[in-house]
Amino acid sequence: MAQCVRSTLTPSRTPQSLFTRTVSAKNQAFASVSFLRTLPEFKGYPKQCSVVMSCQGNAQRQQQLSLDDLVTSNRKGEVLGTIQDSLSNCLSDTNLLETVPGLKSRIKGKVRDIYDAGDYLVLITTDRLSAFDRNLASIPFKGQVLNETSLWWFNNTQHITPNAIVSSPDRNVVIAKKCSVFPIEFVVRGYVTGSTDTSLWTVYKKGVRNYCGNALSDGLVKNQKLPANILTPTTKAEDHDVPISPTEIVEGGFMTQAEFEEASMKALSLFEFGQRVAKEHGVILVDTKYEFGKSSDGSILLIDEIHTPDSSRYWLAGSYEERFRKGLEPENVDKEFLRLWFKENCNPYEDEVLPAAPAELVTELAWRYIFLYETITGSRIDILPTQEPIHDRISRNTSQALSSLRQL
Repeated sequence: MAQCVRSTLTPSRTPQSLFTRTVSAKNQAFASVSFLRTLPEFKGYPKQCSVVMSCQGNAQRQQQLSLDDLVTSNRKGEVLGTIQDSLSNCLSDTNLLETVPGLKSRIKGKVRDIYDAGDYLVLITTDRLSAFDRNLASIPFKGQVLNETSLWWFNNTQHITPNAIVSSPDRNVVIAKKCSVFPIEFVVRGYVTGSTDTSLWTVYKKGVRNYCGNALSDGLVKNQKLPANILTPTTKAEDHDVPISPTEIVEGGFMTQAEFEEASMKALSLFEFGQRVAKEHGVILVDTKYEFGKSSDGSILLIDEIHTPDSSRYWLAGSYEERFRKGLEPENVDKEFLRLWFKENCNPYEDEVLPAAPAELVTELAWRYIFLYETITGSRIDILPTQEPIHDRISRNTSQALSSLRQL
């Protein structure tokens, strides 16, 4: 029996009605023009090339990272104090309706707050940590790192797909053109793993052998590499994501066959590219999700975020094979260790009140986000402490950016 359940969302069949519906739920849309800030340049592959190894000629020697790089890194010592000093200065919520002229409404997502600015959307990436369909903690600099990670990948995957970015006037802010958002998350997986209800390992160990249209063979074990990357879409339900098959997506009117095929091809190509880039820098891109929207000219655009440690799972490549042979968990560089802590100390799906995340784990996760960004981009992220409240800085920079855009 197929294990993908049709979403309870009522599908919309026209771009305009889809946009109207998704605005009330989760409306993350970007458009590709030019950045207002200077972003780290992509070091390695020509933008017009989609296959890393063939484009480079001579591939760079892959880094070999270990857990020691995370634990004993000199860079960790440099940023640890700043992280600890910022535990009480996280961006957990925003209210730009009171501080930025011209904003019409706010939608609060799991991590991002989305504001309607007329022709544009303003997306604020907060420091909220979301898992198990709820917020678990606030992580210092998380929003900044996620935002700048996505910007780096957006900037360097335009040879695969256009995105919807207009500008990034602040470390935590993206301004985007509006577009019709497809209510589907394109989840791509390269390994049998995970701890959430919709993760591949969770459903596989329950006996599921046909997941979102993918036939899975018997005998797979946790953390095993799949023979080929697979797509396991989910609907964007209000409270939780629901797995759905390609057939159900088309028959349910969520997307046309042509739209689904194009978005699927983009998702798989983005994931393959991301895996190659990650591997060259000593990490494994295990799985991730993508979201797409349709612009006014009919183009399908990449939106939301890309290859962040929030939307993706990363393992250290150097130790994966040996640990897999020994039946040990991979060394991860994402929020999985904190997810596992909550699963071990409570029922994160059913308990009304969750325990507070330990400060040392919050600090460690902040460092891992920074480590991953700097490892992949080859650039140091600016996380200087400031006495100015983050909300004030964001309000000022966003106001200036929107004023400039309205004068164009």
